[in-house]
Amino acid sequence: MYFDAVTIMALVDELNDRIVGGRVQDSVEIDDESFGLEVYAHHVRHYLVISANQQFARVHLSSEKLRRGVQKPSPLGLLLRRYVEGARVEAVRQPAWERMVIFEMDGPEGMFELVAEPMERRANLLLVRDDGIVVDCARRVGPQENRVRISLPNHPYEPPPPQKMKRDPDSLTLTLLGDMLDGAPGDQARQVLTRHLLGFSPIVAREAVFRATGSATARAADTSARALLNVIEDLFGAFGAGQWDPGSVISDEQVEAYAAYPLTHLDGWTPAASISAALERFYGPLVGEGAYAAAKQPVQDAITEAKGRVAKKLESLRRGLQDDAALEHLRQSGELLLAYQYTLKRGQTELRAQYEVDGPELVIEIDPSLSPLENAQRYFEKYDKAKRAREGVPQLVDAAEQELGYLSQLESDLALASNWPEIGEVQEALQAGGYWRGKRIAQPGGGKSGPLKVAGDDGFVIWVGRNSRQNDAVTFDKGTSEDVWLHARGVPGAHVIIKSAGRDVPDAVLRRAAALAAYYSQARTEARVLVDVTQRRYVRKIKGGKPGMVTYRNESPIEVVPSAE
Repeated sequence: MYFDAVTIMALVDELNDRIVGGRVQDSVEIDDESFGLEVYAHHVRHYLVISANQQFARVHLSSEKLRRGVQKPSPLGLLLRRYVEGARVEAVRQPAWERMVIFEMDGPEGMFELVAEPMERRANLLLVRDDGIVVDCARRVGPQENRVRISLPNHPYEPPPPQKMKRDPDSLTLTLLGDMLDGAPGDQARQVLTRHLLGFSPIVAREAVFRATGSATARAADTSARALLNVIEDLFGAFGAGQWDPGSVISDEQVEAYAAYPLTHLDGWTPAASISAALERFYGPLVGEGAYAAAKQPVQDAITEAKGRVAKKLESLRRGLQDDAALEHLRQSGELLLAYQYTLKRGQTELRAQYEVDGPELVIEIDPSLSPLENAQRYFEKYDKAKRAREGVPQLVDAAEQELGYLSQLESDLALASNWPEIGEVQEALQAGGYWRGKRIAQPGGGKSGPLKVAGDDGFVIWVGRNSRQNDAVTFDKGTSEDVWLHARGVPGAHVIIKSAGRDVPDAVLRRAAALAAYYSQARTEARVLVDVTQRRYVRKIKGGKPGMVTYRNESPIEVVPSAE
């Protein structure tokens, strides 16, 4: 995790310098969780990215013009157009040591705040009126999910709870720091800092300890409190004074980390012009549906190559199944040698004979160093060996067909991937399966993507798996035997569960879930798609199969138009 409170401090300084006083000329919905604002300030157009992605939430200026990446705007996207377009950016601020960016704006609807909470797994973007009431938000959180902090339209905005039991670094003394280190001598010093002090994310703590001891993993017992305090005062003194020196860690042409200060504990530090430039270097430009095309290409190339190899293997196996003549030739040769053994002459190297009266003449090679009986036995041994090998071919064909199906599913997963975690999971699956050749390609780390949850006013919850790993989780973790299960017929795609708890599912809910199953499948571009519907109890994992590979029975088809939530 790098998008921490210190990164936000540097970002807020940059945004106050570059966009405050500017006017928002346009707003775009980049994807389901990311929004962009075009701000004209100081005679320059700036492109602001605000992403509430649950793994890679962030805020930064983009070097490229942002483009709309969704076919239909969300309710929040429509409200942003109404509130934000034409608004003046009055201020950008950050509550002390919090991972929040608050944009104060004055627009057509009056004063309001745009509150970005770029925290992994809890990321959100909220449009809040001047009276503190939430107009809408990217991620709605009701009382069933969080009884303490509700984020819903027409409810008061509740900021994240304060971080208790942590001290402000500015109040740190030598005695206090010494007591902290002495209190956990066996722990690493960086763990002590993150546990007791505000503003110390893991990467800030590692850097501080490294500068003080020469090792980012030094134990608390081996760390000088005085040396560490001097480093902390220097670092946080620079932060407080707005003295930023942003950059990235680049290794083998891959960006591995970023920070608003030099990371001396990692090799490959490369300065950046601004913290936004460092962030964009790490995450890549976010410009709509094509934003991840470059990242997907090497993964797609690996899938294409693997499918080609497996297809050739499958063709060879199927050809072996059909080659009955060669197998029969071995058996018939042995039997003819037995029948003609007393007519063979010493040194004879070939026998020509018919196995059937009306059949073709067979040419049988003979080893003159062996007796006729030994030659016959050799042919029978070859026949038995070939027969045993052939008996295993159907299983190999089945395995190759499963393998090809799994690669097709990964190809579908990649096509549907809309963020770094989902692309990374396809790559990881290829690497785990031995399909990846060459060096591993680094992706921004931190967390796994989760299945889509769709909750309706009818009380039914729909879970949608958007890749193989999610499919496994949706079917066998989220789903129970009495739930309804759906999958697009005959193509790789999403496993969909309707949490019914044995209740009858209304036709509207069923069709909604089927439309999602069709949309998150390889048939998403078809006008109409057949979707199989069955109960979860009739779905079974394929023995020895890859994640998400199942068989099912007792299905009924339903024809729907593919539609995203």
